[in-house]
Amino acid sequence: MAKRFPSTKAANDGQLSGVRPDPWDQLRRYTPARIALGRAGVSLPTRAVLEFDMAHACARDAVHHRLDAAALREALGARGHATLEVASAAGDRQTYLRRPDLGRRLDADSRPVLDRWRAAHRDEPDLVLVLADGLSALALERHALPLIDELVPGLGELRLGPMVIARQARVALGDEIGALLGARQVVVLIGERPGLSSPDSLGLYLTHGPRPGRTDAERNCISNVRPEGLSCVAAARRLSFLMRGARELGASGIALKDDTPLPPGGAPVPGDGRPIGPR
Repeated sequence: MAKRFPSTKAANDGQLSGVRPDPWDQLRRYTPARIALGRAGVSLPTRAVLEFDMAHACARDAVHHRLDAAALREALGARGHATLEVASAAGDRQTYLRRPDLGRRLDADSRPVLDRWRAAHRDEPDLVLVLADGLSALALERHALPLIDELVPGLGELRLGPMVIARQARVALGDEIGALLGARQVVVLIGERPGLSSPDSLGLYLTHGPRPGRTDAERNCISNVRPEGLSCVAAARRLSFLMRGARELGASGIALKDDTPLPPGGAPVPGDGRPIGPR
């Protein structure tokens, strides 16, 4: 008599006698972290292995995804924003990944673009937004526009400079961009290093008085901006608070304490606005 095997669905649902459920399984609904995956002998169940492989593939794809700068420029133009395009000294993706230092400074062709803009506009901007691909252009494409839509209406009388789209960019590239445009503050919207549950996380990096040589201790970070993390509404609110505090204090980074009021209900908001580590 032929041996009967359980269905694939039963196996995936952990109904095989060889798959032992984890007693912490009830906690999985509170976090996307890989906990309580169960065991099949000394190994993970097939479903957990396949989900890990898929998440790893999504993270790798996000790192190598090429920014659609033309579509981003068109969308910004439709909103009435002037745009400039620049690139770092890392000429291609492989160089960018191997040489972080080159991603922190502009290439030779980009400086004249910014110099011409400044020469043609007498008033120096209070704020410049740099839209950088970083390690996940996917994050920028998905979340930069909703964030800008929430942030810009609340700027009031602040002079907003051009939206600078930066390719192969690291966070510190914003310091050189802001200095060349004469900006009082620069905020870099950049795709963060993908995690195995967050390939499209956007980071916001605020620097007051941008200039080359600023350290990470002199800027503030708001991280994990995406629907599953910190919403664009909450991120724009927190960023506005930090920008206002930096103007009053004349500094950002460790000198600027994040006392953002809690949202209604008193629940804490993810993304603490503290100074960041090296990038």
